[in-house]
Amino acid sequence: MSEALPGMPPPPPVAATRPASVVVPYRRTPGGVEVFWVKREKALAFAGGFYAFPGGKVDKTDVLVPMRGASGQEAALRVAAARELFEEAGVLVAERAGWLAPEVVRELRRELLEKRATWTELLQRHGLSLRAEDFPDAGRWVTPEFAPVRFDTFFYLVEAPAHALAEWWPGELAEAAWVKPAEALARWEQGTALLHPPALHVLRVMARFDTPERALAALREQPHCPDFIAQRIEFQQGVRVFPLRTATLPPATHTNAYVLGNGELLIVDPGADDEAEVFRLLTMVEALVGEGARVKAVLLTHHHGDHVGGARAVKERLGVPLWCHARTADRLDVPADRLLEDGEVLELAGTPPQRWRVLYTPGHARGHVCLVDERTHAAVVGDMVAGVGTIVIDPPEGDMGEYLRQLARLRDWPVTTLHPAHGSAIPDGPGKLQEYLDHRAAREARIVEAVPADGATLAQVVERAYAETPPFLYPVAERSALAVLLKLVEEGRMREDSGHYFPV
Repeated sequence: MSEALPGMPPPPPVAATRPASVVVPYRRTPGGVEVFWVKREKALAFAGGFYAFPGGKVDKTDVLVPMRGASGQEAALRVAAARELFEEAGVLVAERAGWLAPEVVRELRRELLEKRATWTELLQRHGLSLRAEDFPDAGRWVTPEFAPVRFDTFFYLVEAPAHALAEWWPGELAEAAWVKPAEALARWEQGTALLHPPALHVLRVMARFDTPERALAALREQPHCPDFIAQRIEFQQGVRVFPLRTATLPPATHTNAYVLGNGELLIVDPGADDEAEVFRLLTMVEALVGEGARVKAVLLTHHHGDHVGGARAVKERLGVPLWCHARTADRLDVPADRLLEDGEVLELAGTPPQRWRVLYTPGHARGHVCLVDERTHAAVVGDMVAGVGTIVIDPPEGDMGEYLRQLARLRDWPVTTLHPAHGSAIPDGPGKLQEYLDHRAAREARIVEAVPADGATLAQVVERAYAETPPFLYPVAERSALAVLLKLVEEGRMREDSGHYFPV
């Protein structure tokens, strides 16, 4: 992503929410409570690569299935919960389900997944009844406004019946298993299991499970969640993302500020210049300070307006220094207190402490830097990649050749999870970086093909090489195409004469 360009349409409206249900299956064992969690396939548009619990959106047909003890939306939500639990975990929670042999249950699940029978048909065929009492309310969570896909999700805590056999079947899930909540939280702390706020809350509650009644009460008491929307988003321990509404390029509507650290804090890219947005960020930071944290500095990944808009306000109100690269500092209207250099390490005291290595990664912007955590290899990558939309390389500030070299360098560092400036965390960092390299190579090939022997103007190149791109995106496409053409000229593969480009 980048700053908004002239001629671009306004940002899209906030996405409407869709009703959804999630089930937290648990069982009591001699070694303590276990929950059945799932890992969503990384290619999924929503929460790909994250750990969660069985669930999904309410289908239109869910309203047709009887639910004893509930009606209307409450019934449909529980019907969806029962269906998703069966589809994703193979756990059938219904009256008389215990009479069915395991092989029959597996076949019913297969029929449902393969759409050879509807949920209603399967239940009626075997005289099974769904009961609201089997799906007690365990809280409600609404996806924050920055997400392009949003859900109004109702959670249910369900103890797996003695006859149930939870199984993982490949499909939309990369894995699924019973796990002790404490072990799952340890993986979150190590950065090997990414969690959205609802899943993190569930695991914390279930880690201190004593009775179902107390667990349900605790699950319904979500902290820092006005209107059921989480204000603290910590996909992995010590990496808090705080999306701020900014003037950025569509389809993004927000730029992520990050609050790093488990004691000492580093605030990265407070990009909103709107007073209300800055206030929201400072409110969250001040709450952390009230819990014993201390802000060490504000850090900027680069100078674009959607990354620095609130830098002065945050720096001055918190009384902390501003850190950035020299090529960012000379483009700011606020003085920098420390100039970052490639390879240096920023230490944040805490439990556990963090050590963030600075990587100088120009290409998108001349002063662009990334941060890589030495313990987990997670990376805060600014505008190197995006979780929503794409990255614009805009000459003369942008340099396509340098950008590609830095993508490859970051891929080979190595890194794990990428935390971008726009969109959600990207679990498979090397895979995403290689995807970007492959995409840029394919686009470059199309641009080369778009330049005939007798030459072409930039506008002609865009028209030919971006034929599938909507016309309203042509201003962005033109800047990217120019960046590629300049790279080709530098490499001696093209030449430019009077606004026309010719192959060499």
